[in-house]
Amino acid sequence: MRRLVSETTLRPRQLILPMFVAEGADAPRPISSMPGVVQHTRDTLRKAAVEAVEAGVGGLMIFGVPAVRDARGSGAVDENGILNVALRDLRAELGDDTVLMADTCLDEFTDHGHCGVLGEDGGVDNDATLAIYAEMGVAQAEAGAHLLGPSGMMDGQVGVIRRALDDAGLIDTGILAYSAKYASAFYGPFREAVDSQLKGDRKAYQQDPGNAREALREIELDVAEGADAIMIKPALSYLDVLRAAAEASPVPVAAYNISGEYAMVEAAAANGWLDRERTVLEVLTSIRRAGADMVLTYWAAEAAAWLD
Repeated sequence: MRRLVSETTLRPRQLILPMFVAEGADAPRPISSMPGVVQHTRDTLRKAAVEAVEAGVGGLMIFGVPAVRDARGSGAVDENGILNVALRDLRAELGDDTVLMADTCLDEFTDHGHCGVLGEDGGVDNDATLAIYAEMGVAQAEAGAHLLGPSGMMDGQVGVIRRALDDAGLIDTGILAYSAKYASAFYGPFREAVDSQLKGDRKAYQQDPGNAREALREIELDVAEGADAIMIKPALSYLDVLRAAAEASPVPVAAYNISGEYAMVEAAAANGWLDRERTVLEVLTSIRRAGADMVLTYWAAEAAAWLD
């Protein structure tokens, strides 16, 4: 009876698995604050990606962890950089069996950990960063990404990337815009996952957690610039924003169930305080119920198996 009248669906195809691949790794490297999540080698990334696709997940979001960083994040645009190499590996392995997504941001590649290049005043130079994003987006599309995920919250990033893709003839590559990415405390474990070099914070370009209407303005701008889908990040602390976005957005809406949200549930479950499977499915259902068409979650492959 419950299944018959359920108002909210949660299916494997609605789940996207974020994955990390580390340059030079000869074995998977566990991430201590995210039990069960690793920095993959190129080989283990391929294997885990195939398993996730076989479980029915709708897509994979790939993050690269380079061995060497510099002030401009040069590894992000290098065709032989770890993220672009990994994208080629996965596209060759999977073809069009899943939606292959790439994180289009510099923070993993810079030696200062910011999402853009720095100006003389030490702050992020928005316009100088856009030029690199355009180059990065083309490199990722040429490497095989179906969908680019500009997550740096630079003003104008979607429009610049869309024009660069069009100019390069890459008209079938889509853009999943991180339209409302908040300056959240819940990113902590992710920074371990990508070995972030960040000192300080990103409040100058990520959104104020107290602002909801601002998110709707950001979505409107990104859609006008050519976004094919938009993202709310984080998910659990911003379900009200997600609901408002779902009601207003003319394009599909994603939500990122981020590292800190994952870590909280894993820690509580490990202590026996929560039933892990029931909690995970309840969390993911809540994000879908709030309006997400697709959910990025580190539980994607495991949850897909439970749902089937």
